[in-house]
Amino acid sequence: MNFKDSLPIYIQIKEYLCRQIITGKLEPNQMIPSVRNLATQLTVNVNTIQKALRQMINSGLLVTKRGEGNYVTSDKKLLEKIKRDMIVAEQRKFVQNMKSIGITPKQTHLILANHLK
Repeated sequence: MNFKDSLPIYIQIKEYLCRQIITGKLEPNQMIPSVRNLATQLTVNVNTIQKALRQMINSGLLVTKRGEGNYVTSDKKLLEKIKRDMIVAEQRKFVQNMKSIGITPKQTHLILANHLK
């Protein structure tokens, strides 16, 4: 994984894992890799992984089973909410990027319409 300097690594890891869940690469009730495995896989400190997972547990996206590990929630409403939130965040980023380079909302709409053809 290539990390950006503009965003804390633990947030990027959280976003990465959320994408894995939203796209079905990690399914509801599936156990996620251990903290150590994720740290090795992503080449980051164990504490960084723990911080990302703690936030995901606090939000309900991950469920900890004592002595077993962390699992993706089976709460379909929460999973849909997380997906909607990610869509809105991506839309905001896109629109802000277009504005920052001088593209009007109308031009943005046309660009998207042409791209989707």
